[in-house]
Amino acid sequence: MEREPQPAVLVVDDEPDSVTLLEITLGMECRVYTATSGAQALERLAAHPDIGVAIIDQRMPAMTGTELIQRTIEPYPDLVRIILTGYTDVESLIQAINAGRVYRYLTKPWERDELLATVRQGMEVWRLARENRRLHAALEEANQRLRRENAQLRREARGRHRFAEIVGNSPALRATLELLERVVAADGNVLVTGETGTGKELVARAIHYNGARADGPFVAENCAALAPELLTSELFGHRRGAFTGALEDRAGLFEEAHRGTLFLDEIGDCPPEVQVRLLRVLDQREIRRVGDNRPIAVDVRVIAATHRDLEALVDEGRFRRDLFYRLSVFTVALPPLRARREDIPLLAQHFLERHCARRNRRVLGLSAEALARLAAHDFAGNVRELDNEVERAVALCEDGAWITPDLLSPRLAALEGGEPSAGAGALRAALERFEAQFLREALARNGGNQTHTAAELGLSRRGLIDKLIKYGLRG
Repeated sequence: MEREPQPAVLVVDDEPDSVTLLEITLGMECRVYTATSGAQALERLAAHPDIGVAIIDQRMPAMTGTELIQRTIEPYPDLVRIILTGYTDVESLIQAINAGRVYRYLTKPWERDELLATVRQGMEVWRLARENRRLHAALEEANQRLRRENAQLRREARGRHRFAEIVGNSPALRATLELLERVVAADGNVLVTGETGTGKELVARAIHYNGARADGPFVAENCAALAPELLTSELFGHRRGAFTGALEDRAGLFEEAHRGTLFLDEIGDCPPEVQVRLLRVLDQREIRRVGDNRPIAVDVRVIAATHRDLEALVDEGRFRRDLFYRLSVFTVALPPLRARREDIPLLAQHFLERHCARRNRRVLGLSAEALARLAAHDFAGNVRELDNEVERAVALCEDGAWITPDLLSPRLAALEGGEPSAGAGALRAALERFEAQFLREALARNGGNQTHTAAELGLSRRGLIDKLIKYGLRG
């Protein structure tokens, strides 16, 4: 880091001989400006911004040293002021010091070594003040940049977690989305249920970022991932010395989520001792850190999620009934993917576009045969499994090619292309809607040119025309 240049010194004294002697003494080490009155000193300060230290005689006509000091405090905050007085008048000295921003005082006749040492120290104080001011400005600039970036990230988070990101048009999903729209407008706790991979955290984030708490934090914790003691400390925080390894006070996730949302995944695996503490938070809206009796108020919306049958756990005595009621002010049940197979083509295309963008790949799309294999699969892992399947296929597919059944994982590639008997008509209609939309987009990209569109899609021109006629896309 570049060091501040050495500042100049301003000598202010109404006695010319004293000014000359100070100028000669200090001139051996630094630049010196002189003034014989307060008014002239202000002119020098205005003309020479490199002045960092001012040696000011207290007793001067027209404007005293004290008055000069007062007039320099606001325009020159970093100036190091040294009072020079030939009197032992304590009251005068106190008056000068009380005027503020006086670094030291020297008495006449001054000692050369003391003078030089005081001026050197004053110069270092000036450099440090300037450096602190520079660092403060840099820190404030960095903070402003972070605030702008945080605001941008929040805007992006809202964009990523809109309900439009929950892809599908099946009756089962439409019913869920209609319920979510009402849940967003309220501020009660929410219980999201559904099989693993159905998108429970995606729903929780959509509720948060579309609701009144969107500007607050979204904090997530998996209740099945930690031992009871660690989970308690993670959620509620602890005081230093509360247990072995608690070396300092630590805020818990409830405090971090203040005025925002806390997402508790796998709430069905929450230990009984933690359930008791959760119930108190939801009832009293306050927490106590481990090892502390002092209550801390928190304002948090809790969204819990589970793949378990929570009511069955209540009946078995493994989950507190009162906590279940507190958590399930609103209950949102997410359908498994096999219950909305007609959404598979839309979801597959959504994941395809996302993974192509991430990997900077150009894949033409999923062939009809590959889509049929996906549609025939039950997807025990639900939407997450479908996402992983498409990601794998994109990684294996060559640029400019179609994803064919051989690029799917073995368990899907081995499936017959026929559709499952349940919902076959709805699935066929969904696949046809997808194909029709895909053709529209390809035609638009090629300006309506059928020859270019056929080449892009790997079809003969006659084959493309047949499909256009089938879907009423050829006038």
